Amino acid sequence: MGGGCYGSFYASQLAKAKARGKVDLRTVIVVDRNPDCRARRELGEAPDRRFVTQEWTPFFDDFLVDASDDHIVPSPHMPHLMFEWLLARARQRWPGREVRVDPVPGDIGTPYDRTAQDATRYISFADWICPTHCIEPALCPAIGAPRTWEMGDAVRALADRLRTEGQPVAGPALFVCKHHVFGVGTFAVEAVLAGDRLVAEAGANGARAGVLVGTISSCHGAVNLLSLGPM
Repeated sequence: MGGGCYGSFYASQLAKAKARGKVDLRTVIVVDRNPDCRARRELGEAPDRRFVTQEWTPFFDDFLVDASDDHIVPSPHMPHLMFEWLLARARQRWPGREVRVDPVPGDIGTPYDRTAQDATRYISFADWICPTHCIEPALCPAIGAPRTWEMGDAVRALADRLRTEGQPVAGPALFVCKHHVFGVGTFAVEAVLAGDRLVAEAGANGARAGVLVGTISSCHGAVNLLSLGPM
């Protein structure tokens, strides 16, 4: 996602990985609203690389309809696009129902924890500056010690606590970015589609419900609470 400095690097790394037999891929799609983005200028079209000039949100509206075993390579500075897609899908599914974004309650226990104006809660186990393109190995390169944390565990524990407190929270739906090859992190499209199914199931009985949604890695994350009003 994006054809700037990060997208150019990731597309280049995927090309190198394929050339060296480290990954088997059909096509790398680079999505950027700029038709003259850096990746297009530096890398150009190829039999296994194409460019789409489009905003990210409408791209996903079309792409996710027919996606299957594909993977998404997020930019480190990408907004919480997959949550936005789930939110839009919920509003399409229940046009007469209140569908809103609520602040994520509860204590997650990470050193960095900030809620943005759009109610996205950004969390991180790092209270240091991480190396560029870190693949989050078992031995943290920033502190030179074992990485004893896993963001997925923290978000799941939060969901369990909220349910214990009586809050109607389903999930979490987690899109977990993991190192795939040559410094490139991805999460599976199937995880996004599973998140959409989770939202549909949570709201099926018409009662008030919430779904905790996170795009995370081992160390960092963005989480939101998708709230469904009663029908």
